[in-house]
Parts: sequence; structure tokens; C-alpha cells
Amino acid sequence: MEDLVLTMHNITKSFSGNEVLHSVSFDLRAGEVHTLMGENGSGKSTLMKILMGIYHGDQGTIRIFGEERAFSNPAQALEHGIAMIHQELSPVLDMEISENIFIGREIRDRSGFLVNMRETRRRAAELLAQFSLDLDPAAKMRALSVGQCQLIEIIKAISCNAKIIIMDEPTSAITEKEAELLFDQIRRLRSQGVSIIYISHKMEEIFKISDRITVLRDGHHIGTRNAAELDRGELIRMMVGRELSDVFPKKTVTLGEVVLRVRNISLGNKVKQIGFALRRGEILGIAGLVGAGRSELVESIFGLRKKDGGEIEINGRPINIRHPGDAIRQNIALITEDRKMTGLNLRTSIGNNITIVSIKNLTKHGLLNRQREQECGDRFVNKLRIKAPGTQTQTLSLSGGNQQKVVIAKWLVGDPDIIIMDEPTRGIDVGAKRDIYLLMGDLVEKGKSIIMISSEMPELIGMCDRIIVLAEGKLTGEFERGRFSQEDIMWCAASGDPLPGEDRHDPSPSF
Repeated sequence: MEDLVLTMHNITKSFSGNEVLHSVSFDLRAGEVHTLMGENGSGKSTLMKILMGIYHGDQGTIRIFGEERAFSNPAQALEHGIAMIHQELSPVLDMEISENIFIGREIRDRSGFLVNMRETRRRAAELLAQFSLDLDPAAKMRALSVGQCQLIEIIKAISCNAKIIIMDEPTSAITEKEAELLFDQIRRLRSQGVSIIYISHKMEEIFKISDRITVLRDGHHIGTRNAAELDRGELIRMMVGRELSDVFPKKTVTLGEVVLRVRNISLGNKVKQIGFALRRGEILGIAGLVGAGRSELVESIFGLRKKDGGEIEINGRPINIRHPGDAIRQNIALITEDRKMTGLNLRTSIGNNITIVSIKNLTKHGLLNRQREQECGDRFVNKLRIKAPGTQTQTLSLSGGNQQKVVIAKWLVGDPDIIIMDEPTRGIDVGAKRDIYLLMGDLVEKGKSIIMISSEMPELIGMCDRIIVLAEGKLTGEFERGRFSQEDIMWCAASGDPLPGEDRHDPSPSF
């Protein structure tokens, strides 16, 4: 365990004159899981991208297996035994699962020119079986959920037989069961001498698999400790530089009348006659495993997907939502789960992303009021504590968590009454999560209503007034605050059945 396979010494990096890494040092031993933690914008991903050759450090040295190295691109890093699972997924959607797994490492036939698809699919099937994934290796990536795409990225990295694997938020989009399969693979790799750099914001898994933990804050190395020597409170203090009590600051709000009611919403085999109601000032949680139909349900309500049947009422009036424009006019917002694919234009500025949905409110006689656009962007950058030099900064340069805050800001500019949040804190650190929770509390205090999909059970239990549970496209459970039980919710999510003795034939509340 004491043999160092990687040392990064005094790594410094600036972007546009803004220093984001300040003489950071980091090392990795053979056969260990070394977790890298810190708030969004602390420099974790930047440090790893320098290691992979995606960025080039301004100062500092990197030694791998005792040799000084400076890679020009990830392919060179892979040649030297280093693979990375990125937080932001980049699958080739119109290629097969098998092709994505072996992309850049294609299995050739005897001629050396043509890809041997039969062998490619056979090997892919073996890897899929390790994760108990019942997927056809010949299926297109486009048909997969975000969680399944995440698992394919993990499988791709493991299949490289790398000696060092960087895992950046690998469990952000997968179920607890799938995460446990990943942890089993991590333990297997560790026993074989493979070293893993693990980046995550999920405290419970950090202490489950880590040997050592290094914390960065604002681009500075705060400390490296054995995981067994740390507890949750001390780790949070290292990350945020302060005590962080009341992780879920739930506000007590008197709930009002029903503002949204859906009846018998159906969408193929994804959503099967689901109904529910949402009250003014309420945070309604939607729980369920990946593939349960949660995202498909809210996308049908918002008009992103054409539903097969069902009715929607806003403030007691039937509404026909044919596309997202109709939903926006009804003061409904949808923060989608995949910020990269559906939430942002990463190539444009923070300010442009924040104001894009409400651009009509910033124009007069067809001309954009640049001053109002700037003021709007500045206001929400400050309100959501988005770490960036200014609103003209390209969104692509932000950390994943700060990109997520830009997505939220984009929708809040229009002052919606109903806000649908699909995995709103995915990839966000513990301090930024609390900022989002406080924001949610402020919104419902002002009479807004929130629907929140989350794969993190503590988040749902901590923040919601009511939780409905989906399984295989059906509504299988409903729980009021005060009666929340993680075990009961998981029963409804995993079994596909309501709790024994409960009847869910009329899932739409009568209030």
C-alpha cells in the first residue's frame, strides 16, 4: 500500500487570469481508493483533467510509476494505464452499446482493417453481465436512460485494464443496487492492485469504500487523512470551512389549494394511468428506481413527450399542454435531469443561458435590452452563489455543480408558479445542496409549488411534504410527511406493489 503509483506536486492552473489551483499536491498508492472531495469549483475535476492531458498545468510536476509525465491528451494517458470516467457523459448515441465500450480500442478481424462485431458484442455481453445489466450489446445508446449510460461509461473504463482509474461522480445517475455492484467491482480491482481516484459528494459511499480522503477548497489543498480517522462532521468542516448544521432546512409552510392535478396520464409502457395533485406551497417528491417512469411522467406533463392519454388541470381548469411553450405560458418550469444534453447551451455565456427562457421580457420593439440582461444575470449569479468571474464567462468552463445552478437560475427568472425539479442536486456538493434546499424553502414560502424527483432518499425525506412512489410506470405508494419510512418507500419502489393492506386503485388525492 505504501508504493506510490502517482504523485502530483505543486500543480497550479489559471483560466483567464483566474487561478483555480494553487500549488496543489496529491498522491496515490498502489491498490488504494483515494477519494478527492471539495465543493463545486474547488478544483477537483481540473486537477484530474490536468492528469489526463485534457488541460495543461501552468506549474508543477506529475510522476507516474516513478517517471515524470505530461500527457497531451487522454489517449496518451490511457496508453500509460490511466482511465477516467467523466461526470459529464459523452456517449455516441447512434452507435451500439458494444461499440461505445470499445471505442478507440476496436477489436479487429484477422485482416486488421475491419471491426469484428461478433467478438465485440460477445465481450461486451460478458462485461454487461458483471453488472447484471440485461441489455442487448447491439442496442443503440440512444435507447438507454441516463443511469444506464453512466453504467456503460463505468464498464468502458474497467474494461481498459487500467492501473489507475479516475471515477468522477460515478454513482450520480445510478440506483443503490447498481452502486453496490460498482462498489463490488471497486473492491475487486483494489484487490488486484488497481488504484482508484474517487470523486463524489455522497458521504455515505465515501466512508464505505475510501482508504484515504483528500479535500480541496477554493483551489487549495486543505488536507489528506485516512478515512477511518474522519467523521462526517469533520469532513464537512474541511470542505466548507465552517460548521454545516441542518443539512435539510425544511421550512414549515401552510399548504393551500390544489394548483395542479393530473389524471390517468399514460405514455406507452413508461407511464401507466398515473394521477396525483399538487398544492400551493407544497414540495411533492417522486421516488422510484431508474426506469420507473419518473422523468417520463413530468416530461409528459411539461409537453416534452406526447402523452397517450390523461388530463391536466391548472387551478381547477382543464389545460391542453401540447409542447413546452404551452407549459411555460401556464407558469410551469422544468429543470431536466441532464443539464448537458437538455439544460444548457454550454458554448454560450452564463448570462445568455440564464435569460434565454425569459428573453421576451428583456426586449422592447424586438431589441434586447443588454443592460437589463446583464442585471438579470448578475442578480441570479449572486442569488445562487454561482462561482464564476462574471456572466460573460462561457458556461462550459464551470464545474458541473455551478452549471446546475445556471439551469435553475434560467427557469427562476420567469417567476414560475409550479417548478418541476428532476434530480436538482445531482453533482452538487454538500454546501451547494443546502443553498438549493434554502432556495426551495424560500420559493414555497412565497406560494410556489415544487415537484422534485430525486434518487437520494434522505433528500426526499428531508425536504418533501409528501412523496409518491413509482415502479414500472405505475404509482405504487404515497406517503405524508410524518409517515415517511425509507423501508416502506423502497418496498413500493422495488417490489412494484403497494404496501400490504394499502389500496392504490385511486391514486389521485381528493383534496
